[in-house]
Order: sequence, then structure tokens, then C-alpha cells
Amino acid sequence: MSILFVLIIISLTLASAFLIAFFWAVRSGQFEDDYTPSVRILFDDENGVDDKEVILKKEIETVDEDLKNKDENNFHEN
Repeated sequence: MSILFVLIIISLTLASAFLIAFFWAVRSGQFEDDYTPSVRILFDDENGVDDKEVILKKEIETVDEDLKNKDENNFHEN
């Protein structure tokens, strides 16, 4: 029976901690802008496209090098 009191105290403490965290988030402005995230995908990234192209080129070069190394290893083994 005493374990129930301990569990109730722990649950009330945890619930009050979440409530305090929620009020802190509201006061600090975490929920102020609810429009921008929904339309952010519609905006073009100026630097994002270039970065993606560079990353893709590097990945292609890495795959090409891996395939060449694999072909050379297979040739030497035969």
C-alpha cells in the first residue's frame, strides 16, 4: 500500500515538471510561429542546391573509386 503513495508522489512530481517545462516553452516563444514551418518547403534554398550537388558528386566519385578498386582486386586474384 505504501508503494502506491510513492508512485503517486513520483507521478505528480513528473507531471508538474512537464507542466513547468510547457509554460517555460510558451513564455520563451517556442509556439509563436506556426505558419513558417508549413511553407518553408516552398522556398528555394540559395546555397542548399549547390551543397547538395557537391555532396552528390563526392558520393559518385567515392562509388567510382570503390568499383575501380574492386575490379583491380578481382583482376589480381584471378
